[in-house]
Amino acid sequence: MLSYLLLALLVVTIAAYYTGFARARAFASAPNFTTQHSLAGYHGAFVAAWASIPSLLLVILWLLFQGPVVDQLLVSSLPVDRVNDLDAGQLNLLVSEIKSVAKGNIFGEPDETVLAAADRYNSWSAIASWAMVASALGLAVIALVVARAMLAPRFRARNQVEWITSVLMIACSLIAILTTIGIVTSLLYETMRFFSMISPFEFFFGLNWEPQIAMREDQVTAGGAFGAIPVYVGTLLIALIAMMVATPIGLYSAVYLTEYASEGMRGTIKPLLEILAGIPTVVYGFFAVLTVAPAMREFGEALGFSIAPNSALAAGGVMGIMLIPFISSLSDDALNAVPQSLRDGSYGLGATKGETITKVLLPAALPGIMGGILLAVSRAIGETMIVVMAAGIIASLTLNPFEPVTTVTVQIVTLLIGDTEFDNPKTLAAFALGLILFLATLVLNVIALTIVRRYREQYD
Repeated sequence: MLSYLLLALLVVTIAAYYTGFARARAFASAPNFTTQHSLAGYHGAFVAAWASIPSLLLVILWLLFQGPVVDQLLVSSLPVDRVNDLDAGQLNLLVSEIKSVAKGNIFGEPDETVLAAADRYNSWSAIASWAMVASALGLAVIALVVARAMLAPRFRARNQVEWITSVLMIACSLIAILTTIGIVTSLLYETMRFFSMISPFEFFFGLNWEPQIAMREDQVTAGGAFGAIPVYVGTLLIALIAMMVATPIGLYSAVYLTEYASEGMRGTIKPLLEILAGIPTVVYGFFAVLTVAPAMREFGEALGFSIAPNSALAAGGVMGIMLIPFISSLSDDALNAVPQSLRDGSYGLGATKGETITKVLLPAALPGIMGGILLAVSRAIGETMIVVMAAGIIASLTLNPFEPVTTVTVQIVTLLIGDTEFDNPKTLAAFALGLILFLATLVLNVIALTIVRRYREQYD
């Protein structure tokens, strides 16, 4: 229903644009024509904006409130003796069962009360959906007619369209800001709940990570240990290995493409490098498991030492290959942005090409290069799929790259999979890990901005 409604609103918006456009063109052909303030396209855009934006806002608000309102009607329609003795959790479970039956997902034999409630739920949902369609389309048509009536030769349609565009941009910015605030607030709130159950000292300085604790009375698990140092050490180890692979290859390839490669060679190699950024991470994971890890094992056996099937070296090496385009592309753009006058001045003073690159070009392009490197570091810290497939999920405190380790993102996914209850330290630990990861990424961004500002001032 919603997809058809959006398609109908799109049709009305297009019709509104051409209606306003045609009316503005009609002004020019009138016998008593006076100079128009705005072009015909602005008149069309003004009518289209009025026909679409209010209706879309109505649809969004309707979808936000339709579910709770229908649920409240559903609960109020149930027999009193059926809901009186239920707490909030049991009532939500009953409502979920009714919705499941309404969708046709029937398990067992639901009673007559549930079946009747499911029929009422389907009926009310259909009525609400059709009412939304009628209201949105009616509002769109009314807004189209009103906006068209406002058009005149001296109507300031361009100013109105620019004002609407400014409001939309401000609204998008506010949504981004509020989303960030909501994410941080939720992380802080859940992290504080976690630290009310687990000592912060144990989390930040503990050396054992085994968050498997009983979530039910009949469940037998380990006692639970929340020392996060092995997780963060594994994250840093894999990120370090990845950057040791990606940084020199990416930087040297950018220098070669900028200063040494011909136009034909550059036009061939640069797209091939950037293809690496479009490969899904699960493909890199398969490559690590099926190709890189066995090759490393065989190489280690040939030299007389053992490498685990899941190792930090395999995950970090493949991740480094994935990160090459981030560093190469941004470094290439930064080197190309260095003015030719700096190169000419260096050559004029007798410097060689290598000295010009190391003494002039790289320092001048350092803000862009560091931006690419820190972007790659953030990407390495946040990678999950490659680590799951190539390094494992076991948190072990080791700096040996030949041993299996895990990372923060892998543990977050592991903790939140399955039957999660957010009143348990095991699941709340994911928010604590996420908050530390968020702060680490924030610190990297601050460092990048500091480097960019410092060196940009020197070479402006």
